Amino acid sequence: MSKTLIIGASGQIGKTITQTMAQTNQPTRALVRDKSKLSNLEGKQLDIMEADLEGDFRDAFEGIDRVIFTAGSGAQTGPDKTLLIDLWAAKKAIDYAKEAQVKQFILVSSIGADDPDALESNIKPYLVAKHMADDYLIKSGVPYTIVRPGPLTNDKSLGKITIKRPDSRSEMAIPRADVAKAVMHILSKDNLNGKIFELFNGTYDFDNVLVPSA
Repeated sequence: MSKTLIIGASGQIGKTITQTMAQTNQPTRALVRDKSKLSNLEGKQLDIMEADLEGDFRDAFEGIDRVIFTAGSGAQTGPDKTLLIDLWAAKKAIDYAKEAQVKQFILVSSIGADDPDALESNIKPYLVAKHMADDYLIKSGVPYTIVRPGPLTNDKSLGKITIKRPDSRSEMAIPRADVAKAVMHILSKDNLNGKIFELFNGTYDFDNVLVPSA
């Protein structure tokens, strides 16, 4: 059975994914800086590993078939941490994944990462870092799927999404719980490599929109 590495497992999206994987007994390695942040999670197939993403963390890829990168520097940090985590750590993870010959690399990016100049934003350094990380993954040769959610909320999961960008920025938000569900859906598929999905609140089931190109 394949084993999944979750990078950023103590973040809100990452922890939701890790909890679901543990509860469904899927072989999982959760990578965190501090194990205590996942002290309330248990699972027979859950392996929690400590590592600093600013250092060398290639050992985390041993025996790994699939990777979910959902680490982020956070809104309270400056451009230095954005550069080191959202870009440089992502680049290292992609390189390690290539060495390990993983079968699937899911990168949680952001709306606006396709063109950081196109959206008015006070987090442009973050979007530039995401843009460069996305581009590096696309060109790496690693089998990938990239998700670019709209502004994240802590609202209750609706279980419905759209991948068509709304006209109004106010309609672009999406609960973190639904981003986690979208990532889990992608993880369960073998035919979504090479796809990039924007994610927003919507009215569609995951099966109806997160599909291969026709």
